[in-house]
Amino acid sequence: MKTEIIMPQMGESITEGTIIKWHKKVGDKVKKDEIIYEITTDKVDTEIPSPCDGTLVEIRVKENEVAKVGTVVAIIDSEENINSEIIEEMVEQEKENVNDLITDDNKQSIRFYSPAVLNIARQEDISLEELDKITGTGIKGRVTKKDLLDYIEKKKSIKEMPAEKIERKTTFESSPSSRVEVIPVDHIRERIIHNMIKSRDTSVHVTSIIEVDVTRIYNFINNNKEHYAKNGIKLTYLPFIAYAAIKALKEYPLMNATIEEDKIIFKKFINLGIAVAIEPDGLIVPNIKNADEMNIIGLAKAIADLSNKARTKKLLLDDITNGTFTITNYGVFGTLIGTPIINQPEVGILGVGSVTKKPVVIENNGVDSIAIRSMMYLSLSHDHRLIDGMLGGKFLSFIKNYLENFEDI
Repeated sequence: MKTEIIMPQMGESITEGTIIKWHKKVGDKVKKDEIIYEITTDKVDTEIPSPCDGTLVEIRVKENEVAKVGTVVAIIDSEENINSEIIEEMVEQEKENVNDLITDDNKQSIRFYSPAVLNIARQEDISLEELDKITGTGIKGRVTKKDLLDYIEKKKSIKEMPAEKIERKTTFESSPSSRVEVIPVDHIRERIIHNMIKSRDTSVHVTSIIEVDVTRIYNFINNNKEHYAKNGIKLTYLPFIAYAAIKALKEYPLMNATIEEDKIIFKKFINLGIAVAIEPDGLIVPNIKNADEMNIIGLAKAIADLSNKARTKKLLLDDITNGTFTITNYGVFGTLIGTPIINQPEVGILGVGSVTKKPVVIENNGVDSIAIRSMMYLSLSHDHRLIDGMLGGKFLSFIKNYLENFEDI
């Protein structure tokens, strides 16, 4: 029995996806729930598992090619009697399908080109010899559809340049002593670029910074981390800060709002975004739905779950949409202070710095003394169109007060 593998719909507004990697090739055995390919959309990257056991007998959409939602991208044959001879025939047939697109005069290339790449090359009058000179970014240096389209665009732009600019550009690129490497922007970085520019051009960014004594929380974590670890819970500063931020959002609901044209939209729920770094790609911000209904331990579990899903590409579109406020923990990399960029369409983002021990002047019964305390900087970037300095300052002070006077979970 043959099973069609279709491009899934990752959300109502998503109409297409790009296959960025095939984990299996034609002829490979696959098991149910085993990852067979990865896709990227405008919102999220994710891994797609096989719906059944069987053999991958056909791949219809190659890596870096775009397919509409519902398109059949591959076929799995789940019959047990499929044998190696049939598999070899399928692989050879796939090769022949590609070779049919190459003219007899041009069958000297040692590189593999997908049908989509060959079709575009033929339409743009690009010879196989010229195609062989293009640097590929696909697996084993394969030229992808994007590589070819970028090459064509660059070729057209060079033709349109004044002669003096062409000469200067050519000299730079052909210099044998050049110590420059050019790599294409990947899908995640492309989305980050777009979102950062959009945020810069939308919000009026203002950043406020406050220093917080987190010694009480430091002591609580050290005294209780083994107890909670037995239940699979890793205690860090972040759940405590998240809980304090949620209490502050309830106290100052304007920080949980959005601006839509000439309207202010108050959200009566808190979907707390937690920025997750994904090496080497960049950053993604999944959010904890209805975070205002959780305690500190519930937040710790939710943060760990989202982080794991983000790093294993298991996030769904629902995980990264409809956030109302974001926390980014740049302190995990040792950074003391940062000025984070607002995650649109939110109006505020809280930055968390690293914890350092330092001598601090403290007052006890009117007497000043110096003590070693665990200190942290928190930064709040807020949209000055809606959040002025007074509200931003009160919001930060509320969080500071809660953290410094923490007693127990």
